[in-house]
Amino acid sequence: MEEELKCPVCGSLFREPIILPCSHNVCLPCARTIAVQTPESEQQDSECAAGAGGDHADKLSLHSETDSGYGSYTPSLKSPNGVRVLPLVPAPPGAAAAPRGAGPASSSLTCPQCHRSASLDQRGLRGFQRNRLLEAIVQRYQQGRAAAAAAAKCQLCDRSPPEPAAVLCEQCEVLYCAACQLRCHPARGPFAKHRLAPPPAHPGAPGGGGDGGGGKGAGGARKLPTCAEHDLENYSMYCVSCRSPVCYQCLEEGKHSKHDVKALGAMWKQHKAQLSQALNGVSDKAKEAKEFLVQLKNLLQQIQENGLDYEACLVAQCDALVDALTRQKAKLLTKVTKEREHKLKVVWDQINHCTLKLRQSTGLMEYCLEVIKENDPSGFLQISDALIKRVQVSQEQWVKGALEPKVSAEFDLTLDSEPLLQSIHQLDFIQMKFPVSVPPVPLLQLEKCCTRNNSVTLAWRMPPLSHNPVEGYILELDDGDGGQFREVYVGKETLCTIDGLHFNSTYNARVKAFNSSGVGPYSKTVILQTSDVAWFTFDPSSAHRDIVLSNDNQTATCNSYDDRVVLGTAAFSKGVHYWELHVDRYDNHPDPAFGIARINVVKDMMLGKDDKAWAMTEGGVSKGATVGVLLDLNKHNLTFYINGQQQGPAAFENIEGVFMPALSLNRNVQVTLHTGLEVPQSVKQPKLPNN
Repeated sequence: MEEELKCPVCGSLFREPIILPCSHNVCLPCARTIAVQTPESEQQDSECAAGAGGDHADKLSLHSETDSGYGSYTPSLKSPNGVRVLPLVPAPPGAAAAPRGAGPASSSLTCPQCHRSASLDQRGLRGFQRNRLLEAIVQRYQQGRAAAAAAAKCQLCDRSPPEPAAVLCEQCEVLYCAACQLRCHPARGPFAKHRLAPPPAHPGAPGGGGDGGGGKGAGGARKLPTCAEHDLENYSMYCVSCRSPVCYQCLEEGKHSKHDVKALGAMWKQHKAQLSQALNGVSDKAKEAKEFLVQLKNLLQQIQENGLDYEACLVAQCDALVDALTRQKAKLLTKVTKEREHKLKVVWDQINHCTLKLRQSTGLMEYCLEVIKENDPSGFLQISDALIKRVQVSQEQWVKGALEPKVSAEFDLTLDSEPLLQSIHQLDFIQMKFPVSVPPVPLLQLEKCCTRNNSVTLAWRMPPLSHNPVEGYILELDDGDGGQFREVYVGKETLCTIDGLHFNSTYNARVKAFNSSGVGPYSKTVILQTSDVAWFTFDPSSAHRDIVLSNDNQTATCNSYDDRVVLGTAAFSKGVHYWELHVDRYDNHPDPAFGIARINVVKDMMLGKDDKAWAMTEGGVSKGATVGVLLDLNKHNLTFYINGQQQGPAAFENIEGVFMPALSLNRNVQVTLHTGLEVPQSVKQPKLPNN
């Protein structure tokens, strides 16, 4: 967990941490250290130096090398944690102080982790909220670590009481003080390869029991936090739109009049439940990862043993041959050694990679558990959204196949010593395994074959006890309409996903293997049915940067007064498809547009203004209205519905190609997408021809 408690700039435990708008944390002293003045703020700096004391450091702005605005860069420095920062830019000699009536210069602060910039107001760095929850956890962690260091005693001291332990030998499992370590465990002889580590953490340290109070520090009960803008008011509500706790006076002033405001305690419980649920998934993956590490370590031993067995067999066979075989023996030994080293390297790389992921996940889990222990609702809600996303991303990193060995312990090397003497010079593992023939029929693993929306996933394997080598596989798929098969994948993998197929279609798939001798026979044909209707969401990867998505990417709004475009994640080229968009918010008579578009549609103007989109605007739309979009690619037309009523005949006809659901809106509109809907009954489906 210690990595979660370290500042990304100084590399030390956080001191007075502040929360940046990107949800990352940084020490307040570090924020001042890496501050860089913009040319516009030099006058203000002169004024502050003359009469404002040391407060000017809070109003400085941070800039990366790419956005500093200078033609030539000042030499940069690096923090102990590896983050590149720029030193303070000194004021030019003889610079005059600015008039006292001059307004504050615009400035910004750049996060040292994600490099996102945020504008600073007149309060400067004081405008960022203090992360009280993190500050309390750091304090408790420091106390626990100090107690652990004091509790670890040397196990070989003849003094009473024993001296504090300085190191732990991981092989001997004995704690030594500095004097006993030099006397009893010198770094030479049989102890030269022993690894000395710092003393272990005490059970009272964070994660090992701690104080368990969660809400109290060294000084007793913690004072309830007050509103940053109203010092006498405690936080009592939570603004969902701003993602920030607020007080009653903030609400009375009308700052959050049109926002979704909920009770602080209710949102605290809700976010705690979400974080706990996400932690359960990561905990399960961490348990699987530990078991996987045991499996990998056993695999190392098996590879070592099998490698030695293969070498012994190879040496015995080669020694039985005549001198002509001696020249080939070294080559064959080299191949076995390379095969073993390759397998060992792959497994070690996998162990290191998995250990790193497990350590990161475990640290995040411990940090989140400490956060959950805290009884500070407002402080928790300041960081809960970011923590939930981090935990979900941590869970997603354990993708399917990540906990499976990449290599087996077996060596596919076999030597036949019976051929005639003249064949010895051509002897090689590949040639002498078995009489090579084409691979057998692959077996489709039906339990792993599946469909999702308009994508299909197929898996296969070779039959057991198959000795013929396989260099790759060829996967073939028909056109979904009983047409000819075509190759969709050629490679060594035994799992393949094909995207972009037609909805409501039946596909036939088959696979065959090949090697140097030729192509083997086809497997049995598997029949896969794509979904009747499309389930999709708004696509954050292709949306304009001003678009804001929520509700699992099903609700869209915008940060700009200008129209911005967002597309759906599904693409249609065949069939009949219907989806609806519910207007959640509709202020000041905006002009949202609903329809379809090409993937390369212009995204910074209203939908339908270029030749790559077809859309409906306004037309009876208001708050609470439901707009239906019917795309009939059998008839090649587009029809619109409002609250279930068809709006005239087809709005567009003779449309051909591949289309994606599309929407354009500005900050006055919020729309929620509903998919997986049946086509309206008024639309007659064409009959499919009998094949």
